[in-house]
Amino acid sequence: MAALAARAAYAGLRRRPPAGEKTWTRTNHRGELVTLLEGPAVALGTVAGTAVAGTVGANRRDLAVTTATLGALGFGVLDDMRGSGKRRGLRGHLGALAHGEVTTGAVKLAGLAVTGLGAALLDGGDPADVAINAGLIAGGANLLNLFDLRPGRAIKVATGTAALMAVSGALAGGDSSRYIAAVAAPVGAALALLPEDLAERAMLGDAGANALGAALGASAARTLPRSARAGLLGAIVALTLASEQVSFTRVIERTPPLRWLDMLGRRPAPRAVPLADGPLTGGALTRDPVLTAPVPDGRVPAVPTEPVTRRRPPGRHRRAADGDSRTRSGGWLLALLKPPARQEP
Repeated sequence: MAALAARAAYAGLRRRPPAGEKTWTRTNHRGELVTLLEGPAVALGTVAGTAVAGTVGANRRDLAVTTATLGALGFGVLDDMRGSGKRRGLRGHLGALAHGEVTTGAVKLAGLAVTGLGAALLDGGDPADVAINAGLIAGGANLLNLFDLRPGRAIKVATGTAALMAVSGALAGGDSSRYIAAVAAPVGAALALLPEDLAERAMLGDAGANALGAALGASAARTLPRSARAGLLGAIVALTLASEQVSFTRVIERTPPLRWLDMLGRRPAPRAVPLADGPLTGGALTRDPVLTAPVPDGRVPAVPTEPVTRRRPPGRHRRAADGDSRTRSGGWLLALLKPPARQEP
């Protein structure tokens, strides 16, 4: 039901995008135009699937998942629409806040914290449980957004996380079907729009990634035992802090299994066009470096360059101009008799 609702929401939003299509159009990593409407569609599909599960008595805590999803969606849309992109990460937004600048990213971080706390209070439990659950919801929303840098990556991470949650819950001695049911709505909605993401026609954006991460955090909060939730929260905090120092994209590209999984289903990466030898490539200096296409055997054809001739020192071998004063007045004879002056090169 979540998958069907997500596809229906996406079709409706594409047909009549709120505030116009240009409002939701962005440029991806290839420089191509994509739509951000995938994010709201995933969030709406998650809420619809959760509501259907609630009507059949699956769990009385479904309201916490709905609150987490819609709250993260709202603050994510704010950052998508108003964010400038000049400040990134916790360091960027908190650093700006320390200097009196309130960025949309900082507002979103505060909003996610409030959303997580509200959903955790709806979920119930003692103060320790509320604190852990609030961290899972807010931290999960923020962390998943850090992976939404390449097509399909955030959805793959969300699906893998949901699978680990189900496995860890089953190993803890619980009913595996209960854990699968807890993550069915967010994962189903995300997988329904994975083809659009992989084809680079749409992307989750902050709205979709925040909503999906918050929904998974709320699902973990209502199903996993406290020890598992505490361990998951520690992993979220560690990865979030690591992202301030390490690029997830570089780590993935340098790790063959992760790179294979990241490229699974994606369009091939654009082939880099080599540069001829020049100041940008560290080769011999040329007057104008040019782009060249590789020949069939993989070599780059040589680029003819202009021969660089040495300039003569100024003052030597200068030809007298027409009307030179020495020519007009017969000074040429004196010039022949006078020894030439030594000139420095």
